[in-house]
Amino acid sequence: MPDSPIFAKLHDLLTWLLPRTLKFPREYRFSLALRIQTCALDLQHALVAAVKLPTAHARADALTQADITLAELRLLLRLATDLKLLDSPGYGHTARLTEEVGRLLGAWKKKSDTAG
Repeated sequence: MPDSPIFAKLHDLLTWLLPRTLKFPREYRFSLALRIQTCALDLQHALVAAVKLPTAHARADALTQADITLAELRLLLRLATDLKLLDSPGYGHTARLTEEVGRLLGAWKKKSDTAG
């Protein structure tokens, strides 16, 4: 599982993103920063669930939840950038990482749809 490209990219995203959210100003640290952190970690949880769940239907549900969570994370990151909490290069980096995770997730979903 850790060798899987999606988990490697998500790890890269988490290790870059989580320390930056800790530097958000106090007025955003316990709202937007916490929500971004939770959303990113929920994404990881959904992907782990997709690997570990026993039925194809449950795995498909976990992948769908991961897709929804990734979309929410993208919106939160855009909001953080609009509020000047992430600079443009930082947003660009997270956008590239989330895009890659999204591509890998889409391929996984497509593969699971054809397998089941």
